[in-house]
Amino acid sequence: MPYARVLIHFIWATKNRNRLISNDLKPLLLAHIKENSLKKDIHILSLNCVEDHIHLLVSLGTEQTIFKIAMLIKGESSFWVNSQNLIKHKFEWRDDYIALSVSESAIGKVQQYIANQEEHHKKKTFTQEYEEFLRIHGFSNKFD
Repeated sequence: MPYARVLIHFIWATKNRNRLISNDLKPLLLAHIKENSLKKDIHILSLNCVEDHIHLLVSLGTEQTIFKIAMLIKGESSFWVNSQNLIKHKFEWRDDYIALSVSESAIGKVQQYIANQEEHHKKKTFTQEYEEFLRIHGFSNKFD
């Protein structure tokens, strides 16, 4: 049996950064993502969202890839929101995302960061946060 512990901090936004995740939708969406991920053997350690984006801390399984996990969660959750008619508009996630490795020593810090998204975004917009993540981690693309 292989042993692996690969932790990934995912961040992705709603399409066009539309503010689609209301206070009513948020608990339903997060609960659904948790429940559906368990069925797919995706181990989410932390997740939280605000109106236009989501953060997840995921422990990858030995046969899982970053791309596969992001597509499974994004695709299924947007399909579910739309099929349940939970909002008036079509719910979509952006195609792009950030996926960052997390060391064992940083798990608590990342979990706290994810848990405190509402407070964090009183000081910094998602665009500012996203561009900062890109800059700090050496990505050259700008967020549009």
